[in-house]
Amino acid sequence: MFKTATGIKQVFRRIVIEQQASVNPPSQPVGLWKVSVSPHLKSNESVAKIMWTVVACLVPPLIMSVFVFGIQTLIITAVSVISCVVVEAVSQKLLGREITIRDGSAVITGMLIAFIIPPGVSPLLPILAAVMAIYIGKHILGGIGYNFFNPALLGRAFLLASFPVAMTSAWLPPLHDGSIFKYFGTSIDAVSTATPLAVMKEHGFAAFTHAFGSGPDLYLNFFLGFRPGCIGETSGLLILLGGLFLIYKGYTTWHIPVSVLGTIAFLTWVAGGKGLFAGDPLLAVLSGGALLGAFFMANDYVTCPTTKRAQIVYGIGIGALTVLIRLKGGYPEGICYAILLMNPISPVLDGWLKPRRFAPPLGGEK
Repeated sequence: MFKTATGIKQVFRRIVIEQQASVNPPSQPVGLWKVSVSPHLKSNESVAKIMWTVVACLVPPLIMSVFVFGIQTLIITAVSVISCVVVEAVSQKLLGREITIRDGSAVITGMLIAFIIPPGVSPLLPILAAVMAIYIGKHILGGIGYNFFNPALLGRAFLLASFPVAMTSAWLPPLHDGSIFKYFGTSIDAVSTATPLAVMKEHGFAAFTHAFGSGPDLYLNFFLGFRPGCIGETSGLLILLGGLFLIYKGYTTWHIPVSVLGTIAFLTWVAGGKGLFAGDPLLAVLSGGALLGAFFMANDYVTCPTTKRAQIVYGIGIGALTVLIRLKGGYPEGICYAILLMNPISPVLDGWLKPRRFAPPLGGEK
């Protein structure tokens, strides 16, 4: 039943089918034609090429995180990536499937898991998240292309439910002197701070401006990445550049990121301040994981809709749920759960908002 709920989207889906067929060609009588699942498109792209391009787009934010938070972020990311690759290989071996760790999908999951957890957590946490994301969230449901939840976000949700203290307190302040080895070998627990969204939610806007300042310098620091937060979500500039490059390559489209960020900005402006139309839309977009979620998670090939209208509605739903959780929920950030809640609705939106059919019904017009 899960295999019919979702599948690889557009060309990505076709690529997987062709590669699987090349490894295990079907046996059929000579002279018969085999028509595979649509779309019937030919392309020089491959799963590996797309995946490794996404990995390359995630490397600059990772490098930036090392300069902002210290070498600990590189250690956490390496542990997460290695764990996901190992769990991927073991899962495919146990389930009797072809081992495809070279395609880069497990590497992306590992990097994204690291990107959405605090930089001061124990290395044990990304290992546990890898098991949840890869084995439970991906391969139990059928493997690549059949998961209907984003694996990395599923891993983060598991960590937040199982280790709430570590996931909400292991933050590190930016290293303004640029020394990437400042905290190497020291007690990370001794240096912790709160994220901007947490300060604003728990103590109000006055405490936020006292902690992080205001004016153009505040927006610039948040855009460049000099603020507390998860490992890979801080540098809005590098995340934006990576997302725009994927759109330029045609691997993703603008519909979901624009609708997600536009909805977050608009609803925060309307309801995010002390009165109506008093919120700060730019700060809402630059704070938390809005940019990372919009460009690299909501746009996931498997779990997002295929049609453009469905993608816009999907993005609006994610943005609205994010603002709702931020303003009224128990957590300061909501985009993780917003995407997970919208993931299962993706096939439904494709069905409701499918393109108009211009061809006449079979058998001619009636």
